[in-house]
Amino acid sequence: MTVRPARPDDLPGFLALAAEVEHWFGPMVAEPGFHRAVRRNIDRGLATVIEDDRGLLGGLLFGGKPPLRHLHWLVVAERARGTGLGRALVEDALRRHVRAPAVVEVVTFGPDHPGAVTSGARVFYERLGFTPAEAAEPGPEGGSRQVYRLHLG
Repeated sequence: MTVRPARPDDLPGFLALAAEVEHWFGPMVAEPGFHRAVRRNIDRGLATVIEDDRGLLGGLLFGGKPPLRHLHWLVVAERARGTGLGRALVEDALRRHVRAPAVVEVVTFGPDHPGAVTSGARVFYERLGFTPAEAAEPGPEGGSRQVYRLHLG
C-alpha cells in the first residue's frame, strides 16, 4: 500500500470511491461541484490517496486554515474497510498539514443516521481521538450530521 498526494489523473479513482458511498452522502459522481472540489484539493496539495497495484483504495480531501483544519471527505473502498487504511490517510494528512496547537473538524453521520453504524464512521473517528460536538446541517440526502473535533497540542 502506498499513501501519496493525489494527482490530476486520480480523478476517476475518486469518482469510483464516491460511487460506493452516494447512498449515504447523496450524489457526487455526476456533480460538477464535486469534480471541482477534488481538482481544487489536488491542485492545492490537499488531496491524498492510498493505493495498491489494483488502483485507489481510499481518498481524502483536507482544508481549512490554521489553527482550524477540516477533514472534508474521506472514503475507503468497501473491499478495504476495516484494514487501517482510513487511519493511514488521516495520520498522513495530520502529519503533512497540521501543526499544533490546532483543532481538526470533520462532519460525519448523526447518531440516528442509518449510516452511523453501518459505515462505522463515528466509531472510527472516536478511535482516532475525535470527540462528538454539536449537530451540523443535514446532508444532501436529508440525513443527520454531527461535528467531531480533534484537539492537538
